[in-house]
Amino acid sequence: MDIQDILKTVDHTLLATTATWEDIQAILDDAIAYQTASACIPPSYVKKAAAYVAGKTAICTVIGFPNGYSTTAAKVFECQDAIANGADEIDMVINLTDVKNGNFDSIEEEIRHIKAACQDHILKVIVEICQLTEEELIKLCGVVTRAGADFIKTSTGFSTGGATFDAVEIMAKHIGKDVRIKAAGGISSLADAEQFIKLGAARLGTSRIIKLVKNQKVQEGTY
Repeated sequence: MDIQDILKTVDHTLLATTATWEDIQAILDDAIAYQTASACIPPSYVKKAAAYVAGKTAICTVIGFPNGYSTTAAKVFECQDAIANGADEIDMVINLTDVKNGNFDSIEEEIRHIKAACQDHILKVIVEICQLTEEELIKLCGVVTRAGADFIKTSTGFSTGGATFDAVEIMAKHIGKDVRIKAAGGISSLADAEQFIKLGAARLGTSRIIKLVKNQKVQEGTY
């Protein structure tokens, strides 16, 4: 697979709590230079980042992040605020306590509310696969599909595990035709990135792919 085909699926991500504006600028510059799908950054930087990139790359941000157990009203406000500040895409975290209590209708209702708040912006739903049974993951594929989200996303990258090939295979079998998959968390090689894409991922949430591409160019003497 051509490297550019991989890069165009990447949400180039920096969500560290210690990220400085200089760090965020570097992420934005790389997202523009390497033509990634978006730059995924903390909500507090969205307004400044949107002005900085001036439409040269999409700005993605997170809500209910990373634990997901804030109220629906709080998440809706976060979504509206992020969009008002210039976000193009929203990655929300579901309430895992609802999963464990079997309240899948509540999760679906919450996603519907946030999708409505997103208007025509892309909504990705983070289900945190490392905390789920296979049965729960399959149920959530149905929930996300019925709620009208654009993507189901594997992980926050802040829990006990990230994307796995097995989980992406399960998602690909059980999501609706209008829902895409974002694999995120722990994607550490170009080979793994390619495999996730082959299994059905349309987006990759990672900070490492561009670093790997830069290193490859250095080794080839083209950078």
